[in-house]
Amino acid sequence: MKAVILAGGKGTRLAPYSTILPKPLLPIDGVPILDVIIRQLIRYGFKDVTLAVGHLAELVMAYCGDGTKYNIRLTYSREERPLGTAGPLATIPGLNEPFLVTNGDVLTTMDFADMWRFHKQQGAIATLAVTKRDVKIELGVVRSQDGVWVDEYIEKPTLNYSVSAGVYVFEPAVLTYIPRGLPLDLPDLILKLGRDNQRVACYLHDGYWLHISREDDYKTAIQEFVSHRDEFLNQ
Repeated sequence: MKAVILAGGKGTRLAPYSTILPKPLLPIDGVPILDVIIRQLIRYGFKDVTLAVGHLAELVMAYCGDGTKYNIRLTYSREERPLGTAGPLATIPGLNEPFLVTNGDVLTTMDFADMWRFHKQQGAIATLAVTKRDVKIELGVVRSQDGVWVDEYIEKPTLNYSVSAGVYVFEPAVLTYIPRGLPLDLPDLILKLGRDNQRVACYLHDGYWLHISREDDYKTAIQEFVSHRDEFLNQ
């Protein structure tokens, strides 16, 4: 099974950490986030992994090498200019069978093999992992009719959302929707598929998930990994 890890972003919201190291190499309890993801993929049967790199690519390539230390086939696709999160997929050779894509900045206990099976069962062209998030509104929310008459007044409601977990499974046909050499993000790709009436499925992950995008997230990731290391590496 093939997997692509998106590891080329600048991670500007994690500066100054990300000015020295690419975000996927930031350590959590001495282990780079990227290393955790690769080991999880191996655990679930993915032995052919491509790293889409850009920002500080040499450091990622120097750390991961040719995959020998992981006993997998590890290759690189290097973007010369930013192509977004979906754009790099069009430049990766050999994606002629279903493949998994994951952001290189997520800490999760997701069962990638189970998501893969779910995707195949649905007969979808694409499947995106989602997780539940509750958003607490610390104000009274007012709904009105025509902006004049009060219909509803809800004090400090909690809103429930399904949010993207940054993990996808794609059929090769998806690549025809990605213009080669032009920037495109994954949300825009999913919308393009929907507008073309393609089947896009949602895989619900109800375990742990954290997108490491800001300093507070990074600190939380370290704490969670230290406390539950075996859950992330030996599910």
